Amino acid sequence: MDTTVERDVMEYDVLIVGGGPAGLASAIHLKQLNANLNVCLIDKGSEIGAHILSGAVMDPIALNELFPNWKELNAPLNVAVTEDKFLFLSETDSKATPSWLLPSGFQNHGNYIVSLANVARWMGEQAEALGVEIYPGFAAAGVLYDENGAVKGVVTGDLGIGKNGEPTANYQAGMELHAKYTVFAEGARGSLGKCVMEKFNLNKGKDPQSYGIGIKEIWQVPAEQHQEGLVVHTAGWPLDSNTYGGSFLYHLDNNQIALGLVVGLDYQNPYLSPFEEFQRYKTHPEIAKYLKGGKRLAYGARAITAGGILSLPQLYFKGGVMVGCEAGFLNASRIKGSHAAIKTGMMAAEAIANAIQAERARDELPEYEALFNASWLKDELWKARNFKQWFKHGRTVATLMTGIEQKILAGRFPWTIHRTKADYECLLPAAQCAPIAYPKPDGVLTFDRLSSVFISNTNHEENQPAHLTLRDASIPVGVNLATYAGPESRYCPAGVYEFIDDAENVGQKRLQINAQNCVHCKTCDIKDPSQNIVWVTPEGGGGPNYTNM
Repeated sequence: MDTTVERDVMEYDVLIVGGGPAGLASAIHLKQLNANLNVCLIDKGSEIGAHILSGAVMDPIALNELFPNWKELNAPLNVAVTEDKFLFLSETDSKATPSWLLPSGFQNHGNYIVSLANVARWMGEQAEALGVEIYPGFAAAGVLYDENGAVKGVVTGDLGIGKNGEPTANYQAGMELHAKYTVFAEGARGSLGKCVMEKFNLNKGKDPQSYGIGIKEIWQVPAEQHQEGLVVHTAGWPLDSNTYGGSFLYHLDNNQIALGLVVGLDYQNPYLSPFEEFQRYKTHPEIAKYLKGGKRLAYGARAITAGGILSLPQLYFKGGVMVGCEAGFLNASRIKGSHAAIKTGMMAAEAIANAIQAERARDELPEYEALFNASWLKDELWKARNFKQWFKHGRTVATLMTGIEQKILAGRFPWTIHRTKADYECLLPAAQCAPIAYPKPDGVLTFDRLSSVFISNTNHEENQPAHLTLRDASIPVGVNLATYAGPESRYCPAGVYEFIDDAENVGQKRLQINAQNCVHCKTCDIKDPSQNIVWVTPEGGGGPNYTNM
């Protein structure tokens, strides 16, 4: 960020960075509490919802609080869950779990199968109707601090910077957006939230955050294979017993199915490819039967937070707060986070509105964390606090203990289990692991990454600096390729990273970064074993353009 450039400045009461459910709930509830507040929301996607991807089965508990009349307002919650199935898969067989044995997190009566991207679009319309200023296509590129060290807002990214770092004829300087309070709602592994956590040491005394990569497709299928409202979750194959993960298959309306695989990014084998594991998953007889004769319509991927309540940072700091998956509020045991995102957005809005009413600005808001501690969300997350930690002991132990803790003991398990390693620290050297042979895609049921990226509608202005940056250009070959067999070429679900022959050094390899393929999943920023890759925002409007995801 060039600090010598003269920039336009816009002042607001509240600035919100991120147009997902958390950020939009913050904006909406601020205006509900005080219609006179000047609220601005920016989002890096080309439109609200363009970068939103989730399974998703939505618990309407928080939406009921935000908009008790959401049905009359035509919220896109159109498919009620009618049946739950949970299957344990082997390579060729499956075993169903009796419904009475399922923990409450996998019982979805009263919930809805949704496109979270469409829910965000609807929430954006409600926010604008209340007077919120919404600016999609504006990427927040840096955090601004005042003379007291408090967050005073953000600067949006410059447009028209060429690959060489010099302004082009289309150059347009970014703007400074200032506010009394700033809400960070960028989603999992937000680039600015990461900086704020480091500056204010918000993770002190907390477990390392844990992540998963979720890969998703939408299919149009024959009517006879479709059961609107059916929810299917699986564990087991294709992942080995020591790798955290599971799948979802949700029957939407219009004979469409949303299906995906979540792989914990604490996996150990550098030869593992989450994308290829997802392709294998679709070939299982219990899954393939739903897709036979169907057509793939959409593809996308996104990292999710899975550490739970033990990994939550301090939620407030001088000048702002963190909400939703920016902080890590997803309940991994329920595979749900949208209800938590909306609830945290509302609680942040309440704390901010009260502070502004008291003529405060840019101070700390511990009352936001106090609201969380007194909420139903705190109780829900506390009951699931050990869910991810059990997987350190393998799938069998994790399944058994999750059932005992959540079904039999109803969350009253007396102990708390802590994690000590970040995901990138879990990767083992390639010499200690067995390569994985993945079958070639058939173009009917399974596909390659480039054709998948194509249907994600991903686009970036080509003449701009790469938004995937390296702290040390020698590490990808000297460390990652030499020691870990180049895991970035496999963990990226979009084919961004590939090791190719170095034309200038015969017999050597070099890392090629195809930044234009990036779907903004943030996996590289999380899983790189050397923490050498740093994800920064590209020009606003770049990235995927999800429609029904």
